[in-house]
Amino acid sequence: MRRFYQQARAIAAGTEFTILLDGKPLRTPAGAPLLLPTLALAEAIAAEWQAQGEQVQPRSMPMMQLAATAIDRVRPRLAQVIDEIVAYGATDLLCYRAERPPDLVQRQEEIWQPLLDWLRQRYDAHLQVTRCVVAVPQSDSSLGRLRAAVAAEGDLALAGLHALTGSLGSLVLALAILEGRIDAEAAFQACQLDETFQIERWGADTEAMAARESLRQDIAATARFVAMARV
Repeated sequence: MRRFYQQARAIAAGTEFTILLDGKPLRTPAGAPLLLPTLALAEAIAAEWQAQGEQVQPRSMPMMQLAATAIDRVRPRLAQVIDEIVAYGATDLLCYRAERPPDLVQRQEEIWQPLLDWLRQRYDAHLQVTRCVVAVPQSDSSLGRLRAAVAAEGDLALAGLHALTGSLGSLVLALAILEGRIDAEAAFQACQLDETFQIERWGADTEAMAARESLRQDIAATARFVAMARV
């Protein structure tokens, strides 16, 4: 759509924050007020709107998209979203290891195992590791503790966590970003460990590399959103 406003700015709205487009409060695609928990997030979304050219490109506004998703789609079904996030813990990427070659096995151990150790120390949640393709059952107690950690987050942070677990294939990596244990780039490298190993051996085509870069940018943007969404 064509740009229909001149100025976008963030303002306080009671105890929350919103964005004005030429003085008019911004709403979500479903028509709900865009009320945000932090000024930092409101300013980031206002900057996305201000940076638009003659045509407004929604795909170039990841913060706005995530905020609208949180309000329109996460808030009305919180329990289901929490279930979907925690489900990644039951089949977490970091729990499924290669049997060979030895250098890939070692790389997975060096990069993934410290994050599982951190998860156990931080949440008292121990996830079992396997080297076969058959799903390994995780204990109800560990998954319950992870559920409690996820459920403690607000709806905007949950929208970010939902996006991160989907992009990373890992609740462990998503929580590690949330808690500041690793940054977005480290999480990207961890989730792409097997793919990177294959690229180093066999190379990659242009399309595959473009997909990896798109994933890297998505993870980085979502990590920024989560950091700014938490009160």
